[in-house]
Amino acid sequence: MTNFVEELRWRGMLHDIMPNTEEKLNAGMTSGYIGFDPTADSLHVGHLTQIMTLIHFQRAGHKPYALVGGATGMVGDPSGKSAERNLLTTESIAHNLSGIKAQLSKFLTFGETNNDAVMVNNADWFEHFSFLDFIRDVGKHITVNYMMAKDSVKKRLAGEGGAGLSFTEFSYQLIQGYDFYYLWKNYNCVVQMGGSDQWGNIVTGTELIRRMESGTAYALTTQLIKKADGTKFGKTESGAVWLDETKTSPYKFYQFWLNASDEDVKKWIRIFTLKTKEEIEALEAEHDLAPHLRVLQKALAEDITVRTHSEAALETAIKTSEFLFGNGSLAFFATLSDEQVMEIFEGIPQYKIAKSELAEGLDASTLLAEKTNVFSSKGEAKKLIQGGGVSLNKEKIATPTTVFTTDSLLNQKYLIVQKGKKNYFLIVAE
Repeated sequence: MTNFVEELRWRGMLHDIMPNTEEKLNAGMTSGYIGFDPTADSLHVGHLTQIMTLIHFQRAGHKPYALVGGATGMVGDPSGKSAERNLLTTESIAHNLSGIKAQLSKFLTFGETNNDAVMVNNADWFEHFSFLDFIRDVGKHITVNYMMAKDSVKKRLAGEGGAGLSFTEFSYQLIQGYDFYYLWKNYNCVVQMGGSDQWGNIVTGTELIRRMESGTAYALTTQLIKKADGTKFGKTESGAVWLDETKTSPYKFYQFWLNASDEDVKKWIRIFTLKTKEEIEALEAEHDLAPHLRVLQKALAEDITVRTHSEAALETAIKTSEFLFGNGSLAFFATLSDEQVMEIFEGIPQYKIAKSELAEGLDASTLLAEKTNVFSSKGEAKKLIQGGGVSLNKEKIATPTTVFTTDSLLNQKYLIVQKGKKNYFLIVAE
């Protein structure tokens, strides 16, 4: 058994910890849990800090419980929110639960023995718990004054970017507190973990355990991840970065980590990989000698892509990156499906032309300035082509009069134009 809290501490993950929690964990195998709201049928990179926390918890010899909020997902947690979110139906929650269970199984070892992970759903104990029974048996133990003192409640009541707080959301901390009580009583779960914005809800649970049964429970939270440039972690121009490959392709997932800034990557490689302190320090030293090689970014992107997807997915992601930004071969492109091509070129300017026009042959300047808008004029196209700055299908266009036909198409459908070093365009012949 290793020191779980110390592991979080050196990785820069630890935020708050209740007194005596570390001592309790170091005394022997302990059961603890983290909750996940089923707001979608996939988790995203914003959930990875908590997933990594459970991974370290299990690796340290403790027993992790992953609570999926089938009941609380129907209410909505006000923590960190400026407005009330849309409430989910039972059907959508059931669908989301199955997707989340499958994803967590990639990261944690589930089973029936020792410190195998266990999945629980709070709908199992709330489904037949009536409102009157809840306010009689649970609500009487926590005062309104206690609940209103929590930061998540005070911010919403103060109107910071929102429109107040409904009773539904106000009750959330009491419901989450009861989750902790139920797991403490029935599963001997004595530690709850979560992001730092969950501290108030978690402490309410420890207080409920104390008041209802004179019991003792413990808590710790992890740092909320922020990007050095002030933008939100886990978001890109096209939206959230999902763990589900049908929502975010492994290539885009890989690119998200590969594009981390030097400042961010030195934090993220500690948080999102299982590399040892010595391994990370060695990579940092190598990175500092030649930052342009992006040693840390590559190590991070490779590690998390394999664990989230697979070795094969990483290989495809790397080959895709090499194809677009390096010396990748056209043979690799031939292995891609139409769906994969569209994923790679999402957000890149695309133009459609008729195959019949291409069959007759089109010179480069006509193709790029008249049939498409890669260039605003033939004159501009000729100038850059003559300067050696335009490629089609990874080969420099020799002259503005070079003719292309349907024989030039990749996968019998595509032409890939590169203007300068980084500007790509996709021409689709139909």
